[in-house]
Amino acid sequence: VSTDHCPLCRAGQKEMGIGDFSKIPNGIGGVEHRMDLIYQGVVDGNISLERWVEVTSTTPARMFGMYGKKGVIQPGADGDVVIYNPNGHTSIGIGKTHHMNMDYSAYEGYEIDGHVDTVLSRGRVIVDDNEYLGTKGDGVFVKRGLSQYLI
Repeated sequence: VSTDHCPLCRAGQKEMGIGDFSKIPNGIGGVEHRMDLIYQGVVDGNISLERWVEVTSTTPARMFGMYGKKGVIQPGADGDVVIYNPNGHTSIGIGKTHHMNMDYSAYEGYEIDGHVDTVLSRGRVIVDDNEYLGTKGDGVFVKRGLSQYLI
């Protein structure tokens, strides 16, 4: 599961390529909907709940050399946790779920059976019931190690 996550606006940015295709910015926004979109695979019976956790958390942490601090709940880890409500509902759309500076989504109109309820970063609640509670500067640089798939 990956994305180059390149949110941009059609108006003013995509239009830069009119007359010269090489000037069109590439990519789409999508990282903020990753948990929801892949969880729909659990609901539809395409992957197990355990595989969902592996694909969205454990494996990326291992791939990017952050496992131990990220991708696991254990003593010494950062305590980053997403509490997902399987009984909730998410309607992906402009003015509903987008938190990036973009005026479109490839996932516009998708209906998801489930909802991100709470997000903890380093053990502190930063999202609760769709409200961001963090403050500017909360993020911390995490130095990457070698990918566990390379060693």
